[in-house]
Amino acid sequence: MASTSPERVAAAETDGSVLIRRLEIADRERGFLPLLSQLSSCPDLTASEFAACFADLAALGDDHVILVAEDPAAAPGRRILSTGCLFVERKFLRGGGKVGHVEDVVVDAAARGRGLGLRVVRRLVEIAKEAGCYKVILDCTPELRAYYAKCGFVEKGVQMAVYF
Repeated sequence: MASTSPERVAAAETDGSVLIRRLEIADRERGFLPLLSQLSSCPDLTASEFAACFADLAALGDDHVILVAEDPAAAPGRRILSTGCLFVERKFLRGGGKVGHVEDVVVDAAARGRGLGLRVVRRLVEIAKEAGCYKVILDCTPELRAYYAKCGFVEKGVQMAVYF
């Protein structure tokens, strides 16, 4: 998969700029976990627990990409404003094709409306395309259909789940 070098994203004029980049281990201290807890249950992890999880995910290489939108000018514990994840599934279908799964997209409540989530999702889709995925899919609530349509997604099928 192609490199995901940092991309400068213009934010509101009064906010300076926001950097879209891969997750770093130091992002635990920059507000990554509290941001995820705005999406779903995300208990705080100790530094060693976070490092172990980070290492497990990093071992998947370019098949598991987590991007963050960071405001370097923000308070240290509130720098991560948005995040999203791409998981690349390898298949036997389509001659060993690949499917990208976008997951865990969230924008900090105080930063919504600035286009950060849109930029993160679009970059994840670009990464999936660069990786040779023949499609990118995601699940969302009915309230977010219009938002993901702006990102280029179309409604397809029905999502079902079993939770444990």
